[in-house]
Amino acid sequence: MNTSLIWLGRVVVLIIGLAVVGAIYESVAEAADAKAYPPPGQLVDVGGYRLHINCTGSGSPTVIIEAGHGDWSTTWGFVQDEVAKTTRVCTYDRAGMGWSEVGPLPRDAAQFAKELHTLLQEANVPGPYVMVGHSLGGAAVRVFVHDYASEVNGVVLIDSMNPGQATQPHIVAQAQADPQSQPFSLEAVLARFGIARLIVKLPAYASRVPANEEAYYPLYVRPQSLQTSTNELQGLPASLAQAAAVKTFGDLPLIVLTAKLNDLQGWPEWQSELLQLSSNSQHLFAENSGHTIQVDQPDAAVAAILNMVELVRQSIQK
Repeated sequence: MNTSLIWLGRVVVLIIGLAVVGAIYESVAEAADAKAYPPPGQLVDVGGYRLHINCTGSGSPTVIIEAGHGDWSTTWGFVQDEVAKTTRVCTYDRAGMGWSEVGPLPRDAAQFAKELHTLLQEANVPGPYVMVGHSLGGAAVRVFVHDYASEVNGVVLIDSMNPGQATQPHIVAQAQADPQSQPFSLEAVLARFGIARLIVKLPAYASRVPANEEAYYPLYVRPQSLQTSTNELQGLPASLAQAAAVKTFGDLPLIVLTAKLNDLQGWPEWQSELLQLSSNSQHLFAENSGHTIQVDQPDAAVAAILNMVELVRQSIQK
């Protein structure tokens, strides 16, 4: 037999063997993580799949936090704990992220808003709401406010995306894809064989995990989460278009909190433009923060949210 064919056969067998071992490793690791990191809130059926929601504190209005792309309730722990000292606050995980089960395509702002509203109803979390949206979550909040206006008494946009970003090259490229198709995610494929899980164990990654966010990477490196992240990116052009269709909140109280250290070109202008959504808006700044204000300068996020809670309470008393 040709020597090269023998070596090729051995290489193929080795690759298959490593793939099998990796798949088993990933399966065992996910099972272990499920026991080590149980959901802090409850799983609620929203139509054949369950979403995770975690509500703490008491009082009105209820603050609802919509996380950004690739994020969920985990990184908002400090903000939630502080806001809960004043009023009821709920974080949740969009379908396919965090502790939530996978939901239907497309993954865009309209779908997020619809699922969130169903979740709040099924979880018995009545309004009035103060809606808080970070980054991509800002687009979902914008749609939510439009579709369920009577249930919202205030809005906080934390370094929120602006529909004007639809002109950015990577978003234009996403717009060429079919949002109804299942996009290919190399990261998700690698994750099925445990490779993503091994990468985040490297010191360069492990050292970045805050002490109170140990669950973030174990949940994020699952194939489910990485595929969902890709799905949300493919839905980004639609999300921005849906947000753009919402031209005004009227005189609904609005706070725009902007990260001063976000150096994305055009960001200051896009943030200022968001103020035009309401005739009753104000602009605040996280002076020492990049885009992830809830991590870099969480006190600024807390202050903005509590500012809005107080504004809403004052308006109700009048």
